[in-house]
Amino acid sequence: LGLGLELQRSEQWECTKLRCGEKRLTESKCHCSEDCLQAGDCCTNYKHVCHGKTEWVEDTCEDLSTPKCPERFKRQPLLLVSLDGLRAEYMQSWSMLIPVLDKLRSCGTSAPFMQAAFPSKTFPNHYTIVTGLYPESNGLIDNNMYDPVFDASFSLSSPEKNNPAWYLGQPVWHTASYHGLKSGTFFWPGSDVKINGSFPDIYKPYNGKVPFEERVFTVLKWLQLPDNERPDFYTLYLEEPDKSGHSFGPVSGGIISSIQAVDKIMGQLMNGLKQIDLHRCLNIIIVADHGMEETSCDRKEAMQELVGDTSNYVVNEGPVGRIRCKKPDQKIKPYLKANLPKRLHFANSRRIEDVNVLVETKWLDPGSLTFCSGGNHGYDNDVESMHALYLSYGPKFQQKTTIEPFSNIELYNVMCDVLEISPVDNNGTHGSMNHILKKPYYTPKFPEEESRPTQCPLVSLDPTDNLGCSCPALTGNVINSRLNLTKKHMLFGRPQMLQPDQSYCILHHEGFVNAYGHKVFMPLWSSFTIAKPTNLDPLPPVTPDCLRADVRLPAPQSPRCDEYDVAGNWTQAFLYPPNLNVTTDQQYDALLMSNVVPMYPEFRKIWDYFHNTLLKKYASVYNGINVVTGPVFDYNFDGQYDTQEQIQQFVPGTNISIPTHYFVVLTSCKDSGQPVSTCMDQLQTVSFLLPHRADNTESCKSAEDESHWVEDHIWFHQSRVRDVEWVTGLDFYQGSIRPVPELLMLKARPTAAIQRKQ
Repeated sequence: LGLGLELQRSEQWECTKLRCGEKRLTESKCHCSEDCLQAGDCCTNYKHVCHGKTEWVEDTCEDLSTPKCPERFKRQPLLLVSLDGLRAEYMQSWSMLIPVLDKLRSCGTSAPFMQAAFPSKTFPNHYTIVTGLYPESNGLIDNNMYDPVFDASFSLSSPEKNNPAWYLGQPVWHTASYHGLKSGTFFWPGSDVKINGSFPDIYKPYNGKVPFEERVFTVLKWLQLPDNERPDFYTLYLEEPDKSGHSFGPVSGGIISSIQAVDKIMGQLMNGLKQIDLHRCLNIIIVADHGMEETSCDRKEAMQELVGDTSNYVVNEGPVGRIRCKKPDQKIKPYLKANLPKRLHFANSRRIEDVNVLVETKWLDPGSLTFCSGGNHGYDNDVESMHALYLSYGPKFQQKTTIEPFSNIELYNVMCDVLEISPVDNNGTHGSMNHILKKPYYTPKFPEEESRPTQCPLVSLDPTDNLGCSCPALTGNVINSRLNLTKKHMLFGRPQMLQPDQSYCILHHEGFVNAYGHKVFMPLWSSFTIAKPTNLDPLPPVTPDCLRADVRLPAPQSPRCDEYDVAGNWTQAFLYPPNLNVTTDQQYDALLMSNVVPMYPEFRKIWDYFHNTLLKKYASVYNGINVVTGPVFDYNFDGQYDTQEQIQQFVPGTNISIPTHYFVVLTSCKDSGQPVSTCMDQLQTVSFLLPHRADNTESCKSAEDESHWVEDHIWFHQSRVRDVEWVTGLDFYQGSIRPVPELLMLKARPTAAIQRKQ
């Protein structure tokens, strides 16, 4: 009986009254003996059970304004915890059942959600979190993938998982090492791989059978190592509630049991930190990699039903299949990777297949699925069920603070700031998260402009060359005197040009301002402001058969009307809508070749509906909007602007290059009671990167009236302002009086946090 009792005790991870003061058993998981504090191996609830101290969760929120670290700690350590698959909504639905996580939320810093990267899968997102790179840039584009150069396949169960060649970028444990800091990782995707030739200082090869309690206990032991061995940065990974979410679904008794068990483990962690006097010293970030969605065997749509036999192709099953609408209500939609929404950042990798299929939430492309009921993830990362948990707690973080949602690419910079080290280049926007830190480590500045505008003065009212253009409604050139304006319509300053060697000039008009690009023979951007309208009637028609040469541009630097007349499958369109003007004279200001862009006739249906109908709607619901629009050139679909040389490689032999996309940035006042023109509050934005294509078959309803599908289409191609900046080489809002970190937060705000207003 005595031996059996000792064996039972040795398997326990917590003290009981019976164990208090026990004789030390060398084989015990943790100890409740009187010498365990000195030995540093007490069970995490030892002081509570054996000495009557309160558990961490029972204490009120502590004031952490001044960190209280043991004397031996010269630097506040940082612990990154992943609770795999804990979707953000669980924190609202089940808060009463998870008291430890709920206290961390209420006492620390939290967000309604953190947006996962696409695809919302485990390995891509964990590695995004520690590198600040989208999956297309960090190498891990999926849990399963093929590299045509390696001629090898990666999976979580194959030896290739341990091949460093798959892992790109610099994980934060290496950044720490390069700054003289140490790291200890108890599991994290990539941490047990010899990336860039080295491992973390302390790491554990992945073994999913290791009890969660052992993982916590080990990290607590590492925190008590001698100064010359003790890490500064730690990771801790738990597979739950993801495993239970797959088995039982996100709304189930199984998931409730799982998050309660995870909460208990987090309680052990916080009790253990309190027991070794690090609960007011350690900074902790708790995240999930993605959310979870309910799936059913009744909701499957096979690609074979739409495209026929796929036996000669590799078809990846699940929420993200990877090949034109065949029926209006189909649940899977094929995309060439170059045509996927820019917000997904899922194109610039040879490991991403040429054809990808997006699957509607709750549905599956069955492929070779072995199970279909329960839960799954991997869907569009804008979908609410894919949103991930974010909590942070510690002396460096704000207390009792709820912040706006953000993208997980921002965490790498945050962790570097907490560790007080410099990050390497990444996809995050450094400084956009300063508001979560009590004393921000990094002070961001605006980038300097690379190319300043030249002058395009009005020297004559008569054009030297009419460029093959005509406007029968006008009998003289007196109207050109209206072009001698200087400034208006740039509420937040002129967009700064970060492309080197770009040649352009600023053209002012009564209704709008544009920047004319001499190398691309079209406006680079147009800016105008629309006050809240008195009615939502569509705009009137544009004056027909009227196009004029802009007398401010030398004829050799301007496109010609006859160039557009002989164009094949594209025609001219206006970047700024002439019919938005109030008077006839104002409309003539926009009927200029300097306001013309090339456009496919089918895409022009989208463009015209957006300007004639939707702009007035948005000006009404947002109480006025500032609009900046322009062409985008991204032929190599890397999400960065193409140089003039790159553009010529893809569209040689013509002065007029065809844009791959058109961008729109709408800015309004966050306080809808204030018009945008006099806004003194924070700003809000809605941005779009609209693919410029010769047909509209991406929308399954494109044969119907534009009112039935265009708005859905443009919102599907919503983007962040930062995405627009990357792909255009522009930098917005530098003329605003607002602090730089506030503007960076605005520009980096994730698309999932910006909802359509009706």
